[in-house]
Order: sequence, then structure tokens, then C-alpha cells
Amino acid sequence: MRNIKIIEVGSEIGAGTRGASLGIDAIKIAALDFMSSFFVNFPSDIVQTENRLLYEPVASPYAKRIQGLLTMYERVSKAVQETLKSGLFPLVLAGDHSTSGGTIAGIKMAKPKSRLGVIWIDAHADIHSPYTTPSGNMHGMPLSTALAEDNIENQVHNPDDKTIDLWNKLKSLGKIQPKIHPEDIVYIALRDFEKEEEYLIKKYNIRVITVQELRRKGVEQVTRQTLMHLSNCDDIYVTFDVDSLDSSISRGTGTPVINGLREREAEDLIASIMQSHKICCFELAEVNPTLDKENLMAEIAFNILQRSVNILLLN
Repeated sequence: MRNIKIIEVGSEIGAGTRGASLGIDAIKIAALDFMSSFFVNFPSDIVQTENRLLYEPVASPYAKRIQGLLTMYERVSKAVQETLKSGLFPLVLAGDHSTSGGTIAGIKMAKPKSRLGVIWIDAHADIHSPYTTPSGNMHGMPLSTALAEDNIENQVHNPDDKTIDLWNKLKSLGKIQPKIHPEDIVYIALRDFEKEEEYLIKKYNIRVITVQELRRKGVEQVTRQTLMHLSNCDDIYVTFDVDSLDSSISRGTGTPVINGLREREAEDLIASIMQSHKICCFELAEVNPTLDKENLMAEIAFNILQRSVNILLLN
């Protein structure tokens, strides 16, 4: 049985659409609607945000609010590190996905000698950098900070010196760089990415499991193959962006994409993965209730959360 701590990261400074900071409260409301005591059963750590920056002008067009994100990385990594060091399992509820680089940094700071695998369940690759980003939104860059990857071969922008300095600080947080290796990443449900990201996926031969492959092989086989691919890793971090779900059900997120996972597929997949004793952290991100009139996205997210935690408690 694992003892769990919830880490609440209501940051949305890395997203292009407003509202992800409200996602955690929306999930809590879903829990209340289901008459669940989930959120009173576990200790929680609420990480202070820098969301006030949303009201200020953007200084770095190719890495929007990167100064604030560095602060968030420091806070999130500290919360995750302390949780792991105290023998608890960090269950991270995040606003936008940009802070996941801080989650990875925290795991590595707690376990510097451990080889960390990443299961990235997301419609998007999130492997841009300030040199390649089409939007400047930092939630498209967290994996690059963990990989310490600039993708200079596909450079389209010339960020200013201050942006580059801050970007280098994100990559080297915890004085560990890189924190993960491309061969230790598995993407699941990836289907919306730019050519610059595709270049890296092909260059490093990063494992991608499409929605079609998951349907063809089934959840159990995909889980087995994913864990086999990561068999050289000591620990595995799982992050679930709700836009991995099909756009017909993931309306309550800033970047919905068609041809995604069905609710039951996502639930079964994560429940299957969570049975592995190597899973050291689970994160859920990008619920945006302002785009969702029935709080459906948060209810689905809560169902996934509750089932995952039930498995952790049994393991």
C-alpha cells in the first residue's frame, strides 16, 4: 500500500487559453457531486502560483512568462522532492502542463541516481523550445526542459539573451541535466504535433503508441509493451493531459483534438499502468472548466484519479 500526498499546482501561466488554474477546484466539485471523500482522505500541499503574471505584459514572446515558470519549477520540484523523500507518493494535480518539467526535476532531485522513465499520455508532444515554438506558450516545452533539448537544427526564432539564460536555468534545475533520455519516453495518444517536434521524435526514435494501436492491441498489451520499453528504468513517472481524450468529451480543455481516447480507454489504460511498482508519481493536467458547461471534463478526470488511487492503495 502506498501513502499518497496530493500536490496542487494551480498554475496556468504556460497556457494560451485561460482557465486551467480552476481545474483542481472543478475536480474537487466533481468529487463532491459524486459524494466522495477523496480530497479529505489524503494530505495535500498547495503550491503557490505566479498567475498574477497573466495581467502583466509578456516580456519573452518565444517563452511567455518564463521567469514566472522558473519560479514554479523551483516550487513544484521542491514539493515533489520533499514528498518522495518523506516516503509518500506524489499525486500532482496541475493547471496547465508547463509545470510538469518541475515535477520531473523534483523526482530527479529526490532520486538523482535513479533512471527515470516517462509515460506521456497527451495529444501533443510538448517537446518545443523557445527556438522552435509556434506559440511561445510554455506548456508546449516541458519535455524539452527535462531532455535539455533546444532543437537548434530546426531553429526558427532568435530568443533574446535573458530568455536563453532563463531557459538554460529551467533545463539545469537541480544541477541535473538532462534529467531523462529520449529512449525512456513513451508517448500514448499523441496525434497533434509540429514538424520540429516530429524531427526529434524521429531523430531519437521516441516510442509513440497511437490511439489506433491501443485499440488494435488492447490496453493490457499496450501496458506490457510500454513497461517493457521502460524496463531499464528504475522509476516511472506518468503524466496525463486530458486532451489525450477525444475532443467530443474533452471540451473542458484548452486544446482539444479529434480522434482521441474514449473515457473508458483512458481509465483502463491508467489503471493498468498504475499496477506497476515502478510508478513513482502520477500527474493530471489541463482541466479547464471555463470551457465546459457541465463540468464533464472534471468528472471524467476525477473518475480516472479515483480509480488510479484505488490501485495505488492496493499495491
